[in-house]
Amino acid sequence: MRSAQEASAVWARLFARGAPDGATLQSRVREAVVHAIVSGMVPPDAPLPPSRTLARMLGVSRNTVSFALDALVERGFLDARPRSGIYVNAAILEAGVRDSQATPVPAPGLRWERRLRLTPSAQRNVVKPLDWEASRYPFVYGQVDASLLPVADWRECEQQSLHLRAMRAWSRDHIDRDVEPLVDQIQQRLLPARGIWAGRDEILVTAGAQMATYLLSQVLLDRRSAVGVEDPGYPDARNAFALRAAKVGALPVDAMGLRIGAELLRCDVAYVTPSHQCPTTVTMPIERRRELLDAAERHDIVLIEDDHESELNFAARPLPALKSLDVRGRVIYIGSLSKTLSHGLRIGYVVAARELIVELRALRRLVMRHPPANNAYAAARFIGQGYHDAYIRRLNGVLRTRRRALVDAFAEFLPDFTIAGAVGGSAAWVRTPAGTDADELAVRAAAAGILIETGSVFYASPPKASRHFRLGYAAIAENQICDGVRELARLMQ
Repeated sequence: MRSAQEASAVWARLFARGAPDGATLQSRVREAVVHAIVSGMVPPDAPLPPSRTLARMLGVSRNTVSFALDALVERGFLDARPRSGIYVNAAILEAGVRDSQATPVPAPGLRWERRLRLTPSAQRNVVKPLDWEASRYPFVYGQVDASLLPVADWRECEQQSLHLRAMRAWSRDHIDRDVEPLVDQIQQRLLPARGIWAGRDEILVTAGAQMATYLLSQVLLDRRSAVGVEDPGYPDARNAFALRAAKVGALPVDAMGLRIGAELLRCDVAYVTPSHQCPTTVTMPIERRRELLDAAERHDIVLIEDDHESELNFAARPLPALKSLDVRGRVIYIGSLSKTLSHGLRIGYVVAARELIVELRALRRLVMRHPPANNAYAAARFIGQGYHDAYIRRLNGVLRTRRRALVDAFAEFLPDFTIAGAVGGSAAWVRTPAGTDADELAVRAAAAGILIETGSVFYASPPKASRHFRLGYAAIAENQICDGVRELARLMQ
């Protein structure tokens, strides 16, 4: 039998457990009580503490607890007995699986290493700390400054998607089809802004650009395929292709992006990032783009254009996408809302010849049927009502200011470091002075609360002593940038 002090501590821990941001006190109380019931901490037909006592244990008002318990009575978790109290409803657990009290007997485990045919965990990937927000200076790429998110606008679009008629549309099983309103917005708003005109049957929605790359690797490549990835380049694309193709070549880049050379001409498929080269951030000029298309046509190369962060341009008008210059259908275009609106949203899309889209759609059905339709409906409204355009304009202004602060800080505190030029994006590619190991610097910086991304992971063959690292500036406040660079300079002393 637990003492009153022990019971109070248990309920307090349950109340604090996994409390999500934005959750109301009532919802947290309900979650704590439900967890106590389904985990067996409060047995069937046992009484709960009186609302006044429970409120004192949890540190909330009695009304909050009373409303939460009333809601659980309505949902059948609790049973209110007149002049007796509130009890756990035993019937709620009858269909559940009870935890076994028996100790399992150890047995020899199956040797899974003999069964595995793929080991993706062995590949080199960009490592992002899960607790990056706890760092003093989070120069991390791919995260977002929550203060910039258009929460009210997105909430309005979500509420519209919860109207009965909308719910009936998105809640059904779409099997292998996309949410039509989102396809409308991609076709009529997003693609024309990049100079691309496509039919509806040439568009496929994916769970982010990453899924698009993986699907393409599965339908276009086999062990005999020769595929090229920019070097330095996007590690996840390189890894996805390596699961299928035996030959994944490194394609050199220069100050104008991908170089047109012998390495490219040996490829069946080449993956390129012309708008903002990953990770150097340089933009491929229009002349190089035409040269690339001419080489691809002469040597029968399929080009996969990952147009990530194409909308994040703050120093110049964005160049037309490579796909917009393609008249032979040789370029496969990958776009994404995740890179601009929210990385957690996971909405991307592929634009390609309808014959290819048919196969990608069939493969996507095997993987996940279709992406979550509720998000797709909300995203369609967000774009259609002008919120997306307004957010991009605001975000570009903020990122322009933050990049300027970053460049100025390096000029003052680390003048021997070189930042690659960029006309947009949310990250800077930094070259260290000779004799500096950027990977070792990243380790020391992390220990000092400064998060930067090591550069070696972006190379097909990691250098013995990398001289590059990447700094993201979307998730760090402007007033932290100067101090963060100053602290980084102190580590160099």
